[in-house]
Amino acid sequence: MTARLAAAAPVSDRSAASAASGDRPRVGALLRDWRRRRRLSQLELALRAGSSARHLSCVETGRARPSRAMVLRLADHLDVPLRERNGLLLAAGYAPAYRESALDDEVLRSVRDALDMMLTAHLPYPAVVVDRGWNVVAGNPAMGVLLDGTPPELLAPPANVARLALHPEGLAARCTNLPEVRDHFLERLQRQAEATGDPELRALHEEVSAYALPEAAPAPAHGAAEPRPMEAVVPLRFRSPHGELALFSTMAVIGAPNDVTLSELAIELFFPLDDHTAEVLRTLDAPAAAAT
Repeated sequence: MTARLAAAAPVSDRSAASAASGDRPRVGALLRDWRRRRRLSQLELALRAGSSARHLSCVETGRARPSRAMVLRLADHLDVPLRERNGLLLAAGYAPAYRESALDDEVLRSVRDALDMMLTAHLPYPAVVVDRGWNVVAGNPAMGVLLDGTPPELLAPPANVARLALHPEGLAARCTNLPEVRDHFLERLQRQAEATGDPELRALHEEVSAYALPEAAPAPAHGAAEPRPMEAVVPLRFRSPHGELALFSTMAVIGAPNDVTLSELAIELFFPLDDHTAEVLRTLDAPAAAAT
């Protein structure tokens, strides 16, 4: 990808590793864990999947082996991520249903082109593509305004957005509303870890939650003495050589993915919250735009 910041580390195929191990979990126990994670009763899930609570109970206890179609149907109604759907199939004795391509595979070329187009078209505003573990896959040059002053060790592949944002030597050191941003990010990360059951995400949440807070930052030069009123979005406010900047972001994912890699990608697009930030970003982008 032409806007690549750093290649993300390959995501280990946890499903395949589990399948190769001698202590592979039973599909019934895995389905029960997913059902409980989604806070559904056996009857509720059975009705949604067109089955019976009795049959589902037999599946969960291992007294009945679900068909391949049944595993996929239950996984669909439980909103199980594609990687874990493959794991369920392997645990039931079936082949995986979803391929896992490398991002540079030819089959994903159209998606790479689309992501590159989104990153470039979003200039002069920052944008970044991340994988399921919040590792940076690609970003546009405007991300430099967020990464300015970040230690090289935090930028080394695989750079991780959670670490870049919350590490006391990262963006957190310049963030003027850090408690608000930190609480929002940690809550989002915890929800994602609970929804996916991913141990790597849980470990990441524990790691960044334990980071020490940076020393109290001075108030921005133009900051008002009175607290700001509650805003429509949680902004990201940070100091820069051009004064305090303020951004908010949106997240987009690939629609209807049929590949594990694509299902785990997301693109975060940052937008200016005020005219000053918009003008600064346009000014910073002007030399690059003139050179093209």
